[in-house]
Amino acid sequence: MTKAKDIFSGKEKATPAKCLKGEMTVPGDKSISHRSVIFGSIAEETTEVSGFLEGEDNLSTIAAFTLMGVDIERDGDRVRINGKGLHGLKEPDDVINAGNSGTTTRLLTGLLSGMPFFSAITGDESLRKRPMKRVVEPLIKMGAAITGRKDGSLLPIAISGRKLKGITYRTPVASAQLKSALLLAALSADGETVIEEPEKSRDHTERMLKLFGANLSVSGNSISVRSTNRLAGCKIIVPGDISSAAFFMAGAALTEGSDLLIRDVGINPTRVGIVDILKKMGGMVEVKNARESSGEPVGDIFVRGSRLKGIEIGGPDLLPAIDEFPIICVAAAFADGTTRISGAKELRVKESDRIAVISECLGAIGVRNTETEDGIIIEGTCGRPVKGGTIRSHGDHRIAMAMAMAALRTEAGIEIEGAGSVDVSFPGFFGLLGKIRVQ
Repeated sequence: MTKAKDIFSGKEKATPAKCLKGEMTVPGDKSISHRSVIFGSIAEETTEVSGFLEGEDNLSTIAAFTLMGVDIERDGDRVRINGKGLHGLKEPDDVINAGNSGTTTRLLTGLLSGMPFFSAITGDESLRKRPMKRVVEPLIKMGAAITGRKDGSLLPIAISGRKLKGITYRTPVASAQLKSALLLAALSADGETVIEEPEKSRDHTERMLKLFGANLSVSGNSISVRSTNRLAGCKIIVPGDISSAAFFMAGAALTEGSDLLIRDVGINPTRVGIVDILKKMGGMVEVKNARESSGEPVGDIFVRGSRLKGIEIGGPDLLPAIDEFPIICVAAAFADGTTRISGAKELRVKESDRIAVISECLGAIGVRNTETEDGIIIEGTCGRPVKGGTIRSHGDHRIAMAMAMAALRTEAGIEIEGAGSVDVSFPGFFGLLGKIRVQ
């Protein structure tokens, strides 16, 4: 079994800069990369993927399917998957190690619940603390047999695959991972499965299922799917990850004098909350050249530096930007006035307790803030630089990258402990930042 990367290791000194200038691209979308491997593996014939994100999380998904007998060839960001069909996976002869990847864990739990074999999933120290109950409970309603720590609420878990039955299920929260796990289980379940969300979460799974030919229909926040005998391999072009682009978007927006163009970014409507939030803060952000590729909307994002202002950000505004919470907090730190963010309670059980950790990090560099139960109140510095200092990322890649952008507006820079975590989603992040910084 491959040893998971130590994401708590490594230090990086992020330094001040006047602004960000130039043109750039960001690595492929993490969510779409995961799903391309999953669906390509259970499709028939070959799936060819370009723009694949070679992050640690996505490599965990590849390793999992390789363990189940799928032939996957990699050449840089190009991946060729020789699919086994929906019923062609073999029982893994070792425990599946998902590393730090919640997506790998939760989506595979759904898929493997309906496979006719035994499997077990574990992860690194951080992932073993993250809750699984929200996914396990509805899968058990479908007939799944899942055991593990605290009644299957924590990794490691063991899955005794069996025939499942379709259910109608209303999710307690809008969660793409929960929805996707149930959709994957539904592919091999008897009858129809209907999933209803209180609000629409990111819809990459639905889009890709249609691309592969699944029997699926969507109406508002409701998705229905029937068992599928065959998925057909296809070609997938993965767009740049807007969650990765968000760090550079915010970094450019909060440094006056910046002019930055980020090309070929995914602009899925369920993911563009960061664009809307930066605009509400007074940021000059424009989406250009909008188009569609492999079932996903894509565009170029232009950002010009401006003076940001504090705003109120509630749950509905935050949902399509939930992964961008740390960098939104950094933008707020250098805005005029106070920003209040609420509706972020689920972030307490991500790679870290993101609310507590970003509060700690901002405080460490001299930004006044107050942590609340479901969010944070940040007193902006009105554009003034702060001293800087040393922060701990707590092994959270998004915290590390957000604080690297905060360093742009410091006097002495920020030393980031646990900077190795960025490889989870954005290998080469610090090098790319160095290329567009203007001293």
